[in-house]
Amino acid sequence: MGGNFTAELKRLLAQAGCRFERQGRGDHEIWFSPHTGVRFPVDQKIKSRHTANAVLKQAGLPKHF
Repeated sequence: MGGNFTAELKRLLAQAGCRFERQGRGDHEIWFSPHTGVRFPVDQKIKSRHTANAVLKQAGLPKHF
């Protein structure tokens, strides 16, 4: 994946029923999780597995990376 976890992360979020809502500030997207009822930002260039796992946690999903 070349040190960018974003594509895999978005695939996992979509599989889990989370959805893209809108473009956020800079290179962030705002996603919504039906599991937690929370909106959360997803950066377009996530290079750290810790950051990717933190996004999954916000979405109410288990760690994957």
